[in-house]
Amino acid sequence: MDMTYHSAMDELSFDGRVAIVTGAGGGLGRLHALDLARRGARVVVNDVGSAVDGSGASAHAAEAVAEEINALGGEAIADVHSVADPADGAAIVDTALAAFGRLDVLVNNAGILRDAAFKNITPEMLDSVLDVHLRGAFNVTRPAWLHMLERGYGRIIMTSSGSGLFGNFGQANYGAAKMGLVGMTRVLAIEGGRKGILVNAIAPIALTRMTAPVMGEAGTPYAPELVTPLVTYLAHERCDRNGNIYSVGAGKVSRVFIGATAGIEHPELSAELIAKSIDAIDDVTTFTVR
Repeated sequence: MDMTYHSAMDELSFDGRVAIVTGAGGGLGRLHALDLARRGARVVVNDVGSAVDGSGASAHAAEAVAEEINALGGEAIADVHSVADPADGAAIVDTALAAFGRLDVLVNNAGILRDAAFKNITPEMLDSVLDVHLRGAFNVTRPAWLHMLERGYGRIIMTSSGSGLFGNFGQANYGAAKMGLVGMTRVLAIEGGRKGILVNAIAPIALTRMTAPVMGEAGTPYAPELVTPLVTYLAHERCDRNGNIYSVGAGKVSRVFIGATAGIEHPELSAELIAKSIDAIDDVTTFTVR
C-alpha cells in the first residue's frame, strides 16, 4: 500500500517535513504518526514502551509503528528515549536531526495515568505524572525550539485534557499537569509567533488503552481516529492559529478559550463589597477573550 495521501479536497501535504511524535507506540500517537507519514512527513516514532502507569519499558511499541509506516511506503525511525529525562528529551530531537537533518513538527503526546482521589495521592504520584506530561513536554520542546528558532519555522502541538481545563474526579495530578501545558502553550505562542513557530494545544476525548477503564462503553463514539485530523491541521504550514486550545472528540472540534467577565471596579474595594457583588463578578453575559 502506498502511503501517498489522496483526497477529493485540497490535501495538506507534508512532503519534505520532519515530525516527532512522542508516545507514538499506540493509541492517539500512533494514529498521528501514521497520518503525518501518509501525507509525506518523515517521522520519529518515540515511545518508551511503558504500561499506562509509566512502569516498565520496551522498544517493541515504537519499533512496530515505525515498521508499519515503512512497510506502507513511508519513512520513519523508532526512538525509545524517555521524555521524562532532560538528556533523553534532547536525544529525541538529536534522533530526528541525525536521521533526517531537520525538524519541523513536534507533537507532545506522551502520557501516563496515576489516578486516585486527592486524599490518596502521594508526592510520588504527582511527580511521576508531572515528569511525563509537563516536564516531558518541556524536555523535548526546548531542544526542538532551539532548532526551530534557527530555521525560523516550527509547529508544536501540546496534548492537554478536559481534566485540566474543566476538572475530573481523581485526577488532581493529571489535571495539574495538563493545565500546566496550557500555560506553556500560551507563553510559547507569544515567544514563537514572530519567529515562525506556532504552538497550540488540544484536549482530546478518545477511547484508548489509557481511557478505556474510565470510559467503558460510553467511549464508543469517541474513536481515536477522529482526533488526528485536528493534529494534522495544526502541524501543517497552512495553519495560522497560535496559542489556541481545541477540544476534539467524536467528530466535534471546538475552541476552548480563556475569558474575563466584565466584573466590578471600585476605588474602595472591600471583602464586604465583593460578597455583595459576587453574582455580578461571576456574570458571564459580557466577557473578554484573553
